[in-house]
Amino acid sequence: MMLISVSRELFKILLVSAILVVGSQTAFAQVPGATPTPNPATQPPSTVMPNPNAPQGQRTAPTAPPDSQPVRPQAPPATENVPPSTTTQPPTTTPTPPVDETTIQEPANPNFPPVEQRPLPPIPNMTRLGVTSDNTLTLTLNDAIKRALENNNDIEMARDDVRFAETQLRSLYGVYDLIYTINPTYQKSIAPVTFVTSGAPSGKLSTSQFSFDPALTKSFELGGGTYEFRFNNSKNTTSAINSTLNPYYSSNMSLTITQPLQRNRSIDNNRRQIRIQKKRLEQSDADFRLRTIDVITRVQRAYWDLVFALRDQQNQLDNLNLTRENLRTVEAQIAVGTKAPLERAEVQTELANRESSLLLAVQTVSIAENNLKQLIVKDPTAAEWSAQITPTDTPKFDSSPVNLNDALKEARDNRPELRRLRLQSDINRIDLQYYKNQMRPQIDLQATFATTGLAGSPCTGATCQGSAPAFLQGGYARDLRNLFSFETRNIVVGMTFQFPIQNTTAKANFAGATIQKEQLEASVRSQDQLIEQDVRNAAQNVETSRRRVLAARDARVNAETQLEGEQRLYQVGRSTTFLLFQRQNALTNARNAELRAETDYNKALADLQRATSTTLRVNNVMVDAAPAP
Repeated sequence: MMLISVSRELFKILLVSAILVVGSQTAFAQVPGATPTPNPATQPPSTVMPNPNAPQGQRTAPTAPPDSQPVRPQAPPATENVPPSTTTQPPTTTPTPPVDETTIQEPANPNFPPVEQRPLPPIPNMTRLGVTSDNTLTLTLNDAIKRALENNNDIEMARDDVRFAETQLRSLYGVYDLIYTINPTYQKSIAPVTFVTSGAPSGKLSTSQFSFDPALTKSFELGGGTYEFRFNNSKNTTSAINSTLNPYYSSNMSLTITQPLQRNRSIDNNRRQIRIQKKRLEQSDADFRLRTIDVITRVQRAYWDLVFALRDQQNQLDNLNLTRENLRTVEAQIAVGTKAPLERAEVQTELANRESSLLLAVQTVSIAENNLKQLIVKDPTAAEWSAQITPTDTPKFDSSPVNLNDALKEARDNRPELRRLRLQSDINRIDLQYYKNQMRPQIDLQATFATTGLAGSPCTGATCQGSAPAFLQGGYARDLRNLFSFETRNIVVGMTFQFPIQNTTAKANFAGATIQKEQLEASVRSQDQLIEQDVRNAAQNVETSRRRVLAARDARVNAETQLEGEQRLYQVGRSTTFLLFQRQNALTNARNAELRAETDYNKALADLQRATSTTLRVNNVMVDAAPAP
């Protein structure tokens, strides 16, 4: 019985203990948990620790640095109500963070000073060094080309090359000029003689002679022959007693012809040089055309560069004025308080950037203008260097594509480079003909026909040993009658043969000319390829520029539409100054891109005209052909 009583008591104790444990767990579950507090050791110094129990609208004051914050006593833990229990248990408590009663009040509104509207800055100085605004030179493209043809120093040098080649050709023709030679002489001699028949009994013979010998010599281009005509005249006086005429006149007239039959008949060195110089004269004419085409192309490119630079300068100025208007509007809004002063800095920054772009555009105008002046002004001291050039032509545009096949055909027919190579091939053929002729033997025909005349005063006196025939008695006139009577004459015909054994020089020269012929053939093929490449690149450049113009026009129209929309949004306050500036800059860039595309298209047309050698015809420039010798 006693064991049963102990067991019952033990069961009651266990039952009560279980009820107390369940009750305490239920009460603990109904109490809200405390907000976790950050560990101050992991926070940086002077970090504000939030107070979860602080009322809303108040801020916890920042804590002092370590070792300087006063230690506050911890508040007693709050006691939560728990359900009643049959046994007395210690109350369950939840730890709470310390409460900091120091708070910071909201700051008061700042007191800004009154803002006044600022004046707009002036437009930057656009004056260019060395250029006066009162000296304006208005030019069309044709006027610029005309001035270049008249004043360009490169064209002047090329023109002088043609004139110099003409003088060289005329100098070579001087070998065929008629040469007149005259040789008057007087001779007096007294010579001892030992022969009885000498007619000088005293042993001394005295003679005197006055001669007058004109001659004409000429070489002929046809056949390579040489002709010489001589007319010799003399008056002789002698002391010989056996002379039937004293004094007497003697005349001789002769014509000598030398005609080559093999070597130097069809061509000799003189004719070779003349034929080569004719070809070089044509080459100088081709070089002059090439130089003229190059200068005209450079003038066209410089002219369109100046047109673009001036229009780009105007675009930059318009963009700057637009920014100035934005600054005026912002200043007015800042003055009435609808805009913050910070807006002014943004607009002024953009204004400074656009001023810099305008100054760079002015510099580009100066460079483009000087490039054009260098081509159309002859003298560096000319007044045009201080003039302001105003181009009046606008870029042209043709939407039709380029015909490549026609361009290639015109280039092959008109390019001065090909003409120059063809002329060089002609020079090589002349060399081959000459050196081949020099390998032949030298065979020359020589013929001389001469007639003589004689007349004088008959000898008188006891010492005379005879008398002269009647037709010989007389003066100089009788001498000429006897000369032209052809009763006394002389005819000589002969040939000269010359056979070179090895003829090394002529063979070597012919072999060298053959090698040059092969080189010229390769040069012609290479030049054909260069022309093919040049024309194809120029035609593709025109086509690309044409498409760029079309695309740039679409981009400019879209940029204008975007700017108009952005301006409307900005006026109703739904856009910002930054976005408005972006749209303005985008429109300026689109306009410049359109101008650049149009300029590049016209420059590409000038390059295509140069590549096809139609520059002179398109621009109505007539070049006189080289004069015939």
